Amino acid sequence: MKSILFKKTNISYTDSGKGTAIVLLHGFLENLSMWNAFVPEFSKKHRIITIDLLGHGNTECMGYVHSMEDNADVVHAVLAELRIRKAIFVGHSMGGYVALAFAEMYPDYIKGLVLLNSTSRADSDERKANRNRAIKAVKQSFTNFISLSIANLFSEENRERLKDNIELVKKEALKTPLQGIVASLEGMKIRMDREVLLHLTPYPKMLILGEKDPVLPYTETKEQIDETAVQLVTFPDGHMSYIENKTELTTVLLDFFKKI
Repeated sequence: MKSILFKKTNISYTDSGKGTAIVLLHGFLENLSMWNAFVPEFSKKHRIITIDLLGHGNTECMGYVHSMEDNADVVHAVLAELRIRKAIFVGHSMGGYVALAFAEMYPDYIKGLVLLNSTSRADSDERKANRNRAIKAVKQSFTNFISLSIANLFSEENRERLKDNIELVKKEALKTPLQGIVASLEGMKIRMDREVLLHLTPYPKMLILGEKDPVLPYTETKEQIDETAVQLVTFPDGHMSYIENKTELTTVLLDFFKKI
């Protein structure tokens, strides 16, 4: 684990392997450890960078709202420290929102983009209301909020089968400070719609979705890539493809990296 100081905030990251740089960005309530199962395989032929986003893992909070643009600046600071000028980005859920913000702000850095259980669209009014409810809920009962939030990310059929994995995800999520959770919810709520990037950018792009994702409705989410060159990969499970479909995801991502 390495770290840099950015705007008086400690930012934590890892850097392993050699070759094309690949930046792996975790989602809300996760941290860079979510990629632990993938790094050994990916780093055989690539340089793998994982980063704890603001208020997650070992990265400190920067304020009361962590916008996707703030997180993109954090990613940029890490890449500048490592003198990396081009990379393939893979973002899970909120990490996908950060990758899109980065792609808009620093387009010359992007070699390829994978949105994993994520979307380029802004929150609907309904989802903004849900974020507000989540902010209230986590302030009232931190542990209950984490417990329910994590279990609800898996498809119903997998909640029993993967209960040990779910407990491990909860354990990591409980390390996230209250301020980090609230600041991220506030940041996701105000994020911009970036669907245009899927239509107009020149680099290879992939959207990976779960058919039974309880958070992102499958049919509605895949509509955003209609009439684009974005490759769609569909798994039969929920929002946590990196656990629910780990083997298949490894293969899909390695194939994507190979083509770039």
